[in-house]
Amino acid sequence: MKKNRYKNIRINSEVKKVISEAIRFSKDPRISPMTSVMEVVVAPDLKTCKVWVSVLGEEEDRKSTMEGLKSASGYIRSTLARELNLRNTPELRFIMDASVEYAIRMSKRIDEVMEKDEEARRMRGEDQDEDREDDKMENRDEIPEEDRREEGLKETQEENGWDED
Repeated sequence: MKKNRYKNIRINSEVKKVISEAIRFSKDPRISPMTSVMEVVVAPDLKTCKVWVSVLGEEEDRKSTMEGLKSASGYIRSTLARELNLRNTPELRFIMDASVEYAIRMSKRIDEVMEKDEEARRMRGEDQDEDREDDKMENRDEIPEEDRREEGLKETQEENGWDED
């Protein structure tokens, strides 16, 4: 069983490399240059292959890239057959992966929230309190590690209302 798993991982990796190169050198103008192959899963029988692609850009770019990929799937499949010596050349199914765009969108939202939080702190005048905490942290580095652990344990016990035994 293990042998097949490692074999499938190697096949998926090689297929991903070949498909990525084929997409990069494709002459179809509909395929965006900002297209990345995120994941490839080849079925154990080598008959089908799911290819997750990510396209940075507008919704129109994504749609035209998917149309271009579907149109170029024959070319990509023949390149795959030429480059890899597999028993069967899998039929390709392209799936749009929006995880990169989602991560970028979430990162922007986090940055916006951090800016608003920083602005609110400035409005309340809490910058001075942060400076005092920073000074405490700098001084804390000068304390030996064993003492810091004991100090942290005492703080935890006080916060939770535990008595020292």
